[in-house]
Amino acid sequence: MGMRVVQAEDLYRLKSVANPQLSPDGHSFVYVVTTIDREADAYTSHLFFQELDSDESVQWTFGTGNNHTPRWSPDGSSVAFVSNRSGKNQLYVLRVNGGEARQLTFLPGGASNPVWSPDGTKLAFTTSLPPGSTVADKEEKQADQPVPLEVTQMKYKSDAAGFWNGNYAQAAMVDVANGTLTQLTDARYDVRLYSWSPDGAQLAVGANISEDQDLSFHQDVLLLDVASKELQSVTGGRGYFEHAVWSPDGTYVAMTGHERTYENATLPKLWLYDTAAGTLCCHTASWDVPVGDLMIGDFQQGAAAPAITWADDSSLYCLVTEQGSTNLYTVGLNGDIQPMYTGEQHFYGLSIHSASQTAVAAISTPTEIGDLYLLSLGDECLSAKLTAANEDFALSKPEAFTYAGAKGWEVQGWLMKPAGFEEGKKYPLVLEIHGGPHAMYGNTYMNEFQILAGKGYAVLYVNPRGSHGYGQAFVDAVRGDYGGGDYEDVMLAVDHVLANYDFIDEARLAVTGGSYGGFLTNWIVGHTNRFKAAVTQRSISNWISFYGVSDIGYYFTEWQVAADLGDVDTLWKHSPLAYVKQVETPLLILHSEKDYRCPIEQGEQLFIALKRLGKETTFIRFPEENHELSRSGRPSLRKSRLDYIVDWFDTYIQ
Repeated sequence: MGMRVVQAEDLYRLKSVANPQLSPDGHSFVYVVTTIDREADAYTSHLFFQELDSDESVQWTFGTGNNHTPRWSPDGSSVAFVSNRSGKNQLYVLRVNGGEARQLTFLPGGASNPVWSPDGTKLAFTTSLPPGSTVADKEEKQADQPVPLEVTQMKYKSDAAGFWNGNYAQAAMVDVANGTLTQLTDARYDVRLYSWSPDGAQLAVGANISEDQDLSFHQDVLLLDVASKELQSVTGGRGYFEHAVWSPDGTYVAMTGHERTYENATLPKLWLYDTAAGTLCCHTASWDVPVGDLMIGDFQQGAAAPAITWADDSSLYCLVTEQGSTNLYTVGLNGDIQPMYTGEQHFYGLSIHSASQTAVAAISTPTEIGDLYLLSLGDECLSAKLTAANEDFALSKPEAFTYAGAKGWEVQGWLMKPAGFEEGKKYPLVLEIHGGPHAMYGNTYMNEFQILAGKGYAVLYVNPRGSHGYGQAFVDAVRGDYGGGDYEDVMLAVDHVLANYDFIDEARLAVTGGSYGGFLTNWIVGHTNRFKAAVTQRSISNWISFYGVSDIGYYFTEWQVAADLGDVDTLWKHSPLAYVKQVETPLLILHSEKDYRCPIEQGEQLFIALKRLGKETTFIRFPEENHELSRSGRPSLRKSRLDYIVDWFDTYIQ
């Protein structure tokens, strides 16, 4: 019997392998495996250990709950990690030579993001605290009855965290030997923790320190003096900066960031702060690529590849997003940029041992769900597979192509053949549109695409203008032009594949997308009847109401549509709801009840407008879920979502 195709049901069987961390001696590594507990309808993640010269891994943590973010102590004797086994995320330390994990923090606001001090005696971390509270305070029992939420600022909710509870993320540290806690910040803004200076005297942190948080969209990198607790901004409010890491000799602090020239469409670049001179400069200003991983995926859990890592005192390793892949480069302080590991792949995790020029990377491709690889970073880049987490499936390999989009601009896309493809047979096609819009489809495993291919659909996905990976002008081109060149790009993609692939049935076309992709799906069905079925997910239908109800509405709308409530004509012109009378395509509307990014009223308005006009539509509301349903939502609801999509297409176009 041959390999079988991926089905929605396989969500309960597939494993996510992520967050590899090489030991200080470069001989072993720890990583995180996430699975689904079907009975509990929840995710479970555990730490695994493996020697580089062995193909045997050892599970280090057990039980229910989530254990993640492993970090080696500088001497390699211990691993710190975060676990919710006590009911809330706290820090634990596990000795490599055996024994039970020891809980280090017992904080009401939990603990996250552990960073070892260079001497291995302390762990810095972040915790959530109300103003005026300290890490020494005990947790107060919360009242059972609901209480009013008093709102005085515009940034009072977020899709990730829900309604703001008045707490701020603060930096603190704990003595690993005796558990003594020291609070390092007491600010009325959130503090992010990045790295410790080689001499142990300072921490690099990130924060928006502006007084008017509602109208400020900057983030600074600051140096926190561990002894005096004083903060020094090194970026001076000039843009958005993050991922700050010290050079081994302490001479520089490298970071990614930008000066918001194109608002959230600005490419993140590599910046260097000279600690002696006190100067900051963009080190990759002429390199027209974004630094970091901006690939879209829908399967991996807890994936976080570092954007930059120091190779030595004079060069860095950088991940960059380009042409549908994430690739590894070296960047010298002398300005020399060299490709290190490139190809049709997605780095979604990376740990580098500079002395031996080896790395353990979490890599995915369209036909590789995701595993860990040992990379040699010398003159000849070699790789060896370290893990094999999932069984083999009959996965469809997409074919990449380019075509002329709007204004003749070159656009990249991929076409995935249906499983069991037979020459001479006609197949239905599903056009997939990504969210963002400033993100990128590419050479990574997409569970939804493979499920559709397994059901007999060809799958088309492209990176229209607004996508990352093709330069600053391309990513900025969508702003102020929603429903213009982007719409032309995706429709010209359909024209291209129909002209060049004779197995696609022009009479059986479907379209789907989420977030910005949901907006464009809504726009498409209001402007063409070429598609026989459509599924819009977590979408935008009305920019006028979106302005006030989304957690990012008022500034995202101004940045992307180039209008505010003083120009409702422009907002309405770009709103799919304005064209609802023209919709003839059967439309399935999928939306999460607690989506604060694209609130469910966007789906409600669209549904009622369509039903009032007698159009073919169904509205599915997913309880308790937010904008991330498709990627990290409750497993049973993730599966239901996939089933709804396939069933809708099967009903109308198969």
